[in-house]
Amino acid sequence: MLGLAAVLWIVQIVNAHDGYDLNRFGLRPRTTGGLWGVLAMPFLHVSWGHLLSNTAPFVLIGWVVLLGGVRLWALVTLTIVLVGGLLTWLVGPGNTVIVGASALVFGWIGYLVARAYVSRRIRWIVSTALVLIFFGTLLYGLVPVAHSHVSWQAHVCGFVTGAAVGAALHTRGGARRRWRRGVSP
Repeated sequence: MLGLAAVLWIVQIVNAHDGYDLNRFGLRPRTTGGLWGVLAMPFLHVSWGHLLSNTAPFVLIGWVVLLGGVRLWALVTLTIVLVGGLLTWLVGPGNTVIVGASALVFGWIGYLVARAYVSRRIRWIVSTALVLIFFGTLLYGLVPVAHSHVSWQAHVCGFVTGAAVGAALHTRGGARRRWRRGVSP
């Protein structure tokens, strides 16, 4: 996660040095050219403060998801970026460029909450509770705010996508696994 955070910072250095010209590759809702932003959005930020506010949650929450395994982390992350980004592209405000890793961070939070709720495994419940203790105030970013430069739509789309992935990938108490083996739950 630190290596990926370093990539974010390197992109920010290049972007800031170039007058934030790279942000033209951000997500632009409902425009064909804006589709590239689905992939570019998590790597681009509008300022040093924007990147700084995303870095700690990106590293720490991403690390908690990574505790489930590299393949699982990659699947969850790629799904959140692609599906959450496409949903944001569909519902985001027009005439704007949306950038930032926060949609991915919200997706990871949604995944962790759904995984803890659906699987009911104590280690996932505890890890999610700790994430919410330290980063729970981020959830205010899901609330629509008028005249804000923050894309709450991206946050909601990321969160919903992450929650759907968590619910789809994890079972309640292993009931499905026992059922597949022919053991009554």
